[in-house]
Amino acid sequence: MNSTFAKLFAAAASLPLSCAIVLGASAPPPDINYDESKVGSYTLPDPLVCADGTKVTDAATWRVKRRPEILELFRANMHGRSPARPAEMKFEVTSVDKQALGGRATRKEITVRFGPEPDAPPMRLLLYVPNAAPKPVPAFIGVNFEGNHTIAADPGITLTDQWTWDNKTKTESLKRPGEETRGKSIGRWALDKAFARGYAVATIPRADIEPDYAEGWRHGIRGYSLKKSGRTEFAPDDWGAIGAWAWGLSRALDYFETDSDIDAKHVVVMGHSRMGKTALWAGAQDERFAIVISNDSGEGGAALARRWFGETTAVINKAFPHWFCANFKQFSGHADKLPMDQHELVALSAPRPVYVASAEEDRWADPRGEFLSAKNAGPVYQLFGKEGVGVDEMPAVNHPVGDTVGYHIRTGKHDVTEYDWEQYLRFADRHFGRGK
Repeated sequence: MNSTFAKLFAAAASLPLSCAIVLGASAPPPDINYDESKVGSYTLPDPLVCADGTKVTDAATWRVKRRPEILELFRANMHGRSPARPAEMKFEVTSVDKQALGGRATRKEITVRFGPEPDAPPMRLLLYVPNAAPKPVPAFIGVNFEGNHTIAADPGITLTDQWTWDNKTKTESLKRPGEETRGKSIGRWALDKAFARGYAVATIPRADIEPDYAEGWRHGIRGYSLKKSGRTEFAPDDWGAIGAWAWGLSRALDYFETDSDIDAKHVVVMGHSRMGKTALWAGAQDERFAIVISNDSGEGGAALARRWFGETTAVINKAFPHWFCANFKQFSGHADKLPMDQHELVALSAPRPVYVASAEEDRWADPRGEFLSAKNAGPVYQLFGKEGVGVDEMPAVNHPVGDTVGYHIRTGKHDVTEYDWEQYLRFADRHFGRGK
């Protein structure tokens, strides 16, 4: 690993046939490229041309023929195949506080049990429902990075054990986070803004579904499912960690359908960074999610893989080999060989609203590549009479664009900010017919 790559890698690791679109203009760039002029020419797969060459000219053909084809491409080559909802899954409401956060919300903690076995990993869902809003309420849900207790300085949230990995010693351990970690990520969860607009907010710890390191599957739902299937090894197209986290979000939505406080037909799935990748895949597979939001999701998320700007398929597969299925490894350094690209992942949410967001200083995530994905998903939305981002060129910083496909690039770094939340809440209000 050369010194330049090592520095970039370290920075990234610390952050939380009939193809008609030709972009770019030069020779293939190096592994890490931050120079737009060095982005090579590339051709994007056309989402409106079926595998047999049939052109998609109406929504019915998209839904019945082309959408299933693209979904299968992502399952076979990138995210892998996820299991169905477990027949033995149960929900247990373990705590309720009707006067949480100074009386502004009702806090519920729900344990989702995927099976009766002692080694079945429990998923702990945290749900805040605004007390002042008439029920049922719409909701936002996302996977958090370090535990439910980090999204609010609420002493009533249960501290959950976390599997951790020490890269120096190559060892793992189960640890209980300390009280000092409460509210650690409070800035990424605009609870008061959401409550003021009448939205519930829910979250799940990623480690409950699968700890985020290469051997983490042994302690999560993938390991449990593998054992239940009677196998000891994953198939090349078995799900990766992102598939598992997305699957967990769908199981939370299963719970919402049982809770009279939540309007389960108006649930927004959102995520930041690797959880932005997760939100896009959750929304692609589970059409019950009403709106899909990707915040700074980058490579493997909204950014076009073929652009070779910032993080690449080779880098992401080396740094995070557990995120995608084994088949995805064959495209490391060969993104041009992918039978699909990320604009088609965005398009899989059609005709539901989808929002893609970038940050000006987050070059690793390739903001332009994220915008181009949003833009090139537009033709699919037009089949449904829906407008996409509505512009041909990337908008100015802090100037949101788009109709059913929203996009903005804001000032700042790789993060979720109040500015981001304000755009997402406005987007949800508009598409849910709330307010003016």
